[in-house]
Amino acid sequence: MKIGFVGCGNISGIYLSNITKTFRNLEVAGVCDLVREKAENQAKAYGVTKIYKDMYELFADPEVDIVLNITRPNDHYGVSKAALLAGKHVYSEKPLATDLDKAKELVALAKEKGLYLGGAPDTFMGAGIQTARRLIDEGAIGKIVGANVFFLGRGPEGWHPDPEFFYKYGGGPMLDMGPYYVTTLVNLLGQADSVMAYGRISFPQRVIGSEPHKGEVIDVEVDTFSTGAIRFKSGAVASLTVSFDTYTDRHEFIEIYGETGSIHVPDPNTFGGDVTIMREGKPYEKVELDPGFTVNSRALGLSEMVDAMEEGRLHRANYMQQLHVLEIMLSFQKSSRSNAPVAIESPYERQPAVVPTEIKADF
Repeated sequence: MKIGFVGCGNISGIYLSNITKTFRNLEVAGVCDLVREKAENQAKAYGVTKIYKDMYELFADPEVDIVLNITRPNDHYGVSKAALLAGKHVYSEKPLATDLDKAKELVALAKEKGLYLGGAPDTFMGAGIQTARRLIDEGAIGKIVGANVFFLGRGPEGWHPDPEFFYKYGGGPMLDMGPYYVTTLVNLLGQADSVMAYGRISFPQRVIGSEPHKGEVIDVEVDTFSTGAIRFKSGAVASLTVSFDTYTDRHEFIEIYGETGSIHVPDPNTFGGDVTIMREGKPYEKVELDPGFTVNSRALGLSEMVDAMEEGRLHRANYMQQLHVLEIMLSFQKSSRSNAPVAIESPYERQPAVVPTEIKADF
């Protein structure tokens, strides 16, 4: 199927590379960006022949089967809605939207029109997290008791060329990096039940340290330190902390605790990584990864969605998962503001484990 790119920012390169080189069931129809120079640069770099003047011209192209929405987070809703209204299937970068009601509207619209809707992250489909899932499902550490999850850092203003949106509505560490961690948790532990959390804006202003905006000041609108707990339907409880405010040498960390042992899960922003297991207090041992995707394979979820469309089934990186993950993330701030637990209402069902040989890809 042919993919139309809306957005040619930093992450578009890996999508273009993987669609043109790795996934055999995908083809680039064309690209567009509000800054035409970005579209022109990516088209030249990856041999794309068609550049649209805007997204509406892209939507009107009958050759475009699926719109790949890789705009900024706060623009995801508007672009995805317009694409769905134009009758196009949509695959979006994370999150599905920055507002829960708007995300629900997108899901309802896709269902009404019989269109596929899904999106990132798809890193949970990589060999690292899939190996951890198999171990958990096989009972390698017994019934799951809980988990500890951290994403810690100093924020992107020191290196990102245009970091302001990270600190505005729709940004922050929870909506920026949280999708990787929360998506991993629901894939390992299942449906969430409730959230209790606290958060804060530690520094009301941030100074950009990278060009071309070096020295400019950002007024912060969103929590930059959030910590709390997710209770799952299974009874397991996971603590989750995300921060743009911390100095530490342990930046990414997921540990799952079971009745008879524990599992270290690799960085969920990657497809591979090390999986280690501790059984009954013995030292951690490295586990050989199951066959699968270990390098940066963004567009894996998109490729698998195309397979699902052809087979008439639900895809793994689907709107139900995106909606559930978004509700969990937004509930952290909601719980913090209300000083009370927040019930998670959206449904969620884990899809079958990934069978790499069924993906139409060279890996």
